Amino acid sequence: MTSSPIINTTIPDFLEKKRIGKKRTPYSFDIDLTARCNNDCNHCYINVPANDTRFKEQELSLSQIEKIADEAVSMGTMWCLLSGGEPLIREDFEEIYLMLKRKGLLVSLYTNATLINDDHIDLFKRFPPREIEITVYGVTPDTYGKVTNRPANFKAFQLGLNQLLNNNISVRLKTMVMRSNIHEFSEIAAFCRQYTKDYFRFDPHLHLRYDRNPEGNRKILSERLTPEEIANIEHEDPTRSESLKKDCHIYIRNSVEACSTGHLFNCGAGRESFSVSFDGNFRLCSSLLAPECVYDLKNGNLQEAWTKFAPQILSMTTTNPEIRLKCNQCPIINLCQWCPANAYLECGQLDCRPDYFCEVAHARSEALKSHLKINPK
Repeated sequence: MTSSPIINTTIPDFLEKKRIGKKRTPYSFDIDLTARCNNDCNHCYINVPANDTRFKEQELSLSQIEKIADEAVSMGTMWCLLSGGEPLIREDFEEIYLMLKRKGLLVSLYTNATLINDDHIDLFKRFPPREIEITVYGVTPDTYGKVTNRPANFKAFQLGLNQLLNNNISVRLKTMVMRSNIHEFSEIAAFCRQYTKDYFRFDPHLHLRYDRNPEGNRKILSERLTPEEIANIEHEDPTRSESLKKDCHIYIRNSVEACSTGHLFNCGAGRESFSVSFDGNFRLCSSLLAPECVYDLKNGNLQEAWTKFAPQILSMTTTNPEIRLKCNQCPIINLCQWCPANAYLECGQLDCRPDYFCEVAHARSEALKSHLKINPK
């Protein structure tokens, strides 16, 4: 690894570069540094125990991550998100972070904050990240413990967060809403809004396991809220409710253009960003785990993955009439969590239609029509 100076790329630099040209360019990427975590959250789709040596041995090395970063920067990338598992569990986290900063990348971090120490504080004060996002699972030891199965980590979470705040390191707080913490959601939201300058983000949608582990999936399914509960908490949150009301004409459409091609990928995946798994697989987005949709960067290169492999995935179509004639032409598809990645996690194929997603979309639609008392244009 070189010892070149840190390059302080700014947000305006990033936005200006995105403005230039319209071709597919990988402006950003996220990378799971590890699947290991010191929490054991019921809803988590990736985590394995912190001491799992088998998974540790599969993790990309510093030099392998640097190779990917070099290729990405040469192709126009300016922003990198570090995630996991818990990325701070890596003993070489500081080296990885500094290496990416030396490339001129904006670097963001997702963390549970329980492993924050003085060295991290010093690192982030000297070389500030673009942002640090922390997930708040509960604001009491009991709720935090029910979600994470690590009640003792609540104190570590408090200490880590306070260290960041006391040193004026900018953080954004968010939460996942589930059966184990829904009773405390209003308190969690109020807590997060104290420290989040722009907006508080919450997500009631729980992905199934990336490894499709049956026992892990049973835990996740037991934590999922009903469609009606999801619609209600979104309606009761003023920011989310106003956003839904403002863009109602987008979420509920009177007419839908016919989509006869059957294209599977109608989202933004693989257009301006990509994802890298802890063991080196290139993906259009972090949730896209179907074997035919991943490319092994350890035995290939990013240029080929982006310019040759990704377009093949983006051009995939389906003959399933349920997707072609119902989902693709559904007037409330923008209220739905359906996508090929989620479909594969739910039922093992890219073009299935899970009933739960459809039920959530219809519950959201009814909330917009009745609770907000508006008529879509």
